[in-house]
Amino acid sequence: MGASVCRAVREDPGLELVAAVDPARAGEGAEVAGVPISASREAMAASGAQVAVDFTVAAAAHGNALWCADQGIHAVVGTTGLSAAALEELKGRFLASDGRANCVVAPNFAIGAVLMMRFAELAAPWFETVEVIELHHDAKLDAPSGTAQLTAQRVAAARQHREAQGGGAAPRAAPPNPARGAEVAPGVAVHSVRLRGLVAHQEVLFGTAGQVLTIRHDSLDRSSFMPGVLLAIKEVPRRPGFTLGLDALLGLGQR
Repeated sequence: MGASVCRAVREDPGLELVAAVDPARAGEGAEVAGVPISASREAMAASGAQVAVDFTVAAAAHGNALWCADQGIHAVVGTTGLSAAALEELKGRFLASDGRANCVVAPNFAIGAVLMMRFAELAAPWFETVEVIELHHDAKLDAPSGTAQLTAQRVAAARQHREAQGGGAAPRAAPPNPARGAEVAPGVAVHSVRLRGLVAHQEVLFGTAGQVLTIRHDSLDRSSFMPGVLLAIKEVPRRPGFTLGLDALLGLGQR
């Protein structure tokens, strides 16, 4: 993902790639998209970078984003697996920067995946049962994926909101048997598949009497994430504080 982002930034006429950081690949002559690979994130500050894009692992991404807030560098974070507490800390730190540094965190930069979550949110109140199946390559470390977690949370919130208003179908609880998936949000079971040959795929299955609705998104190549990443890079300076997800950047109003 990091190399793909570097190439996408380099090819965009409105952006300039000024630094690349990867301690595992840094070394004499190592470069990506024509830029030398540095071992330390301090190279970003030295390069005058205005926006940093992070696709690492959760433990590193958290520290990297906090460092960006302190340095006055906007951050776009695509790393998943960040805890709710970590996200809250990032939100507080970037809000405290008073506009010097903003942050966009998105579990999925594929625009189709963002639309999938929004469609699922719209459908949620009208079906009694729902399950999420997410499928990724076998090197993905976190399970369930950030996209699946956010989908489950938004589906559950939409059902609860509609129920409080006295409308929609009465949702049923997810089965307690762990073989039937983890209950990530109230009434929403999530199943994770890790299989070599896959990239990133998710299905949201809704069921009620006599009908089933399936909403599915497939990322077949990492290029599917690049339009969303480039959008976030260009928008983050204009989004004060902390933004979770691409919905606001796409003008998709939520409930």
